[in-house]
Amino acid sequence: MAGSISYPPQNLCSASNLLTNRMKSLEGAKHYFQDFGPFEDRIWLNCAHQGPLPRVAVEAATEALSLKIAPHRIKDEAFGLVPLRLKKALGRLINVPPDDIILGNSTSYGLHLLANGIPWQPKDEVLLVEGDFPANIFPWLGLRKRGVVVRLIKPQNFVVQAKELRDQIGESTRLFCTSWVNSFTGHAVDVPALGEVCRASNVLFMLNGSQAIGTRPLDVSTTPIDGLASCGFKWLCGPYATGFCWIRPELRESLEYNQAYWLAMQDTRDLDLMRERKIALRNDLGASIYDVFCTANFLNFMPWIAAIEYLLEQKIEEIESHNSNWISEFIAGLDSETYEVISPREGVACSTLVVVSHKRAERNVGLYQALRSKGIDVAFREGNLRFAPHLYNTDEDLDRTLSVLCAA
Repeated sequence: MAGSISYPPQNLCSASNLLTNRMKSLEGAKHYFQDFGPFEDRIWLNCAHQGPLPRVAVEAATEALSLKIAPHRIKDEAFGLVPLRLKKALGRLINVPPDDIILGNSTSYGLHLLANGIPWQPKDEVLLVEGDFPANIFPWLGLRKRGVVVRLIKPQNFVVQAKELRDQIGESTRLFCTSWVNSFTGHAVDVPALGEVCRASNVLFMLNGSQAIGTRPLDVSTTPIDGLASCGFKWLCGPYATGFCWIRPELRESLEYNQAYWLAMQDTRDLDLMRERKIALRNDLGASIYDVFCTANFLNFMPWIAAIEYLLEQKIEEIESHNSNWISEFIAGLDSETYEVISPREGVACSTLVVVSHKRAERNVGLYQALRSKGIDVAFREGNLRFAPHLYNTDEDLDRTLSVLCAA
């Protein structure tokens, strides 16, 4: 592995730094890699699209299937315990009480809660970002029918900077929404800086965290944001159609959104005497009132619980370090005369997405096909190659990928 490098490392700080990083990466990768797969001799570098299930999640999915094969094993209590355990895990992930977690099925679910629940007034303004992921755009467009102004900011350099946002906010601006990490360029926004601008102007700040949650730590109790939405099937390594949302409690309580799932509205979780319960809306449910219906989604939520608890056990900070080391070595190993790295190399704007283009961009399609033919799965987005490694990727993955890029 480490002794078979066949590509020319570029821009290395020093050989000792490379060796130190590689040893750390190897130590972690051997452990992490064994907890995933089998990958059928392929290299999955497309976590920004789909994160693979860890083996503990596969076991949990098998258990969930067994419950439906033999339904007598499904206890009534499970309808409350499954979502509660998931909320506890997600609460630990972003440092909030479980009762403040809203369970969804996507990032879009959480964004729509705000878009459809805030009591908008005509001429209120929503600021979005031109070139952002479509999920951040569409939920707000329907507000135009209610007289809300939806305006897109065109960043000067990939993502909106704090000064740009400050200059764009006007007297009618009520909400700003952006991705933490841009899916197409790999650039991350400075969340605290943007949040401070919004707080100073009394503007709500909604963050799409899908391309960072699970690979970067976030404490929403100390971060100046008003809402966070994320899917669960990328860096959180859960099944498809999973997601969650957090909305600052004061904002959540001000929403005017008609939603009442019968099971959540019951006085108790017992299923044997439901008609004897008083039929009335409950005001003490907190965030649970906005949960996606059927929160005891055994087939999805049981493996997702296992995946999140696994990531928490490994510690998000250590996962971030592993991923950063892998990416640093990957970028250093690219031939700078052949390839252009579009995503940031360092600093707050750096993420776990590496967007690369051949300097003859017309060759990118062929490179994408060459990688796939060698068993290396990456994404082809907006004409560029996007590499998205996670904790299960090893130094051997790094060497094989760079060898293909060097030879192409």
